[in-house]
Amino acid sequence: MEPLIPGRPGPAGRTDAPGQRLLARASLAAAVAAVLVLGVFAGLRTFALLGAGLLGLVVTVVAVWWVLSRRGLPRFLAALLALAAPVWVLVEFGRARLLWVALVSGALLVLSAGAGRAALARGSVAPTMPETAPPVFRRPVLIMNPRSGGGKVGQFHLADRARELGADVVLLEGPGETDVTKLAATCAAEGADLLGVAGGDGTQALVAEVAADHDLPFLVIPAGTRNHFALDLGLDRDDPSTALDALRDGVELRVDLGRAGGRPFVNNVSFGAYAEVVQSPAYRDDKTRTTLRLLPDLLERHRDAGLTARAGDQEFTDPQALLVSNNPYAADDIAGLGRRSRIDGGVLGCIGVRVTSAAQAAGLLRGSRSTGLTRATAVSVVVDAGQEHIPVGVDGEAMRLPVPVRCEVRPGALRVLVPRRRPGTYRERPRLDWRQVLLLGLPFRH
Repeated sequence: MEPLIPGRPGPAGRTDAPGQRLLARASLAAAVAAVLVLGVFAGLRTFALLGAGLLGLVVTVVAVWWVLSRRGLPRFLAALLALAAPVWVLVEFGRARLLWVALVSGALLVLSAGAGRAALARGSVAPTMPETAPPVFRRPVLIMNPRSGGGKVGQFHLADRARELGADVVLLEGPGETDVTKLAATCAAEGADLLGVAGGDGTQALVAEVAADHDLPFLVIPAGTRNHFALDLGLDRDDPSTALDALRDGVELRVDLGRAGGRPFVNNVSFGAYAEVVQSPAYRDDKTRTTLRLLPDLLERHRDAGLTARAGDQEFTDPQALLVSNNPYAADDIAGLGRRSRIDGGVLGCIGVRVTSAAQAAGLLRGSRSTGLTRATAVSVVVDAGQEHIPVGVDGEAMRLPVPVRCEVRPGALRVLVPRRRPGTYRERPRLDWRQVLLLGLPFRH
């Protein structure tokens, strides 16, 4: 984000409003008040208290890293340390009879940061994905997986509601696995003028590519487990039936579609440690526990795995984990579990993580400024390794692909139909830049 100077247009062409300057001044006032509370009521002990708080934070972060990278008794002891460190900080403040001072000062700092972010957010306009009116659909076809998401198709009566709205429904009931790509292509050849899927992101991607190849609108029904694609489209993941409202009152978005080694993806492709976690048979049933169980060995094994990547002019050398996404994730998201502000930018995001020490693990809290983290954007990313095939997670689906794996983006390839009214797309919060806040809060104008 470019600096915002009072009285001058911001990066989106808007001039800062009085409310924006007021928020900036409130942020600065709260920050000064936080320091004054410590200085007046704690005096010289302020430095000792700040040191104790910083030490507690460092110990907690290092302990959390040990929890992730160790197993057995060391992991248990690290978990105890992660809980004990903040408790120790509170006890030290209490022994000094300054606990209330720390709480008031901390609350003021939180208020200051919140007001500063709000001030910067008002100075920029988050671009939204353009909406267009959809055509009239004569034969919409929706493919539904009754087993996806623990049975959401049946739980929310998606098939019955879709038929009431005039759609043909094809259920993936088996027996055996169905070639979803072939099924979607058959539906398109037989005259479908809209394709949709009630299922997880992996199934969504397969049908989305068929829809893109035939220039057909695509309807996303979030009936899977994670539904990250639906999240970034602003859909209601708690009630997938609301996505069907698009059939009677919808708008069309043009979004990008990714491909990796010949496979389509709507969210991301993972390599290295995370990709091997996805390969575990237990991952689909219990993602969190499986990740914690496998991560220590994988982090150690992938320290010198020989994985390399090139994203435009950016080189990634020996990352333990690599994530290529259909448009970049927010700057503070290093795992691809967060949000994308938009998915029509025509680029791939690439995040490489290499953590070999607790200090680097703690540095990951700094987001994109961490020394253990490398970020880039490019229209293509090429991933290579010292073996013929490597494990890859494509939208959470485990597979092995031959190297080099070429990841590409198809800008605006997908016409997505979404309800006119939906919870809303994500707006990435601006990074808190105190220099910008100070410029906004100055009592004079340039």
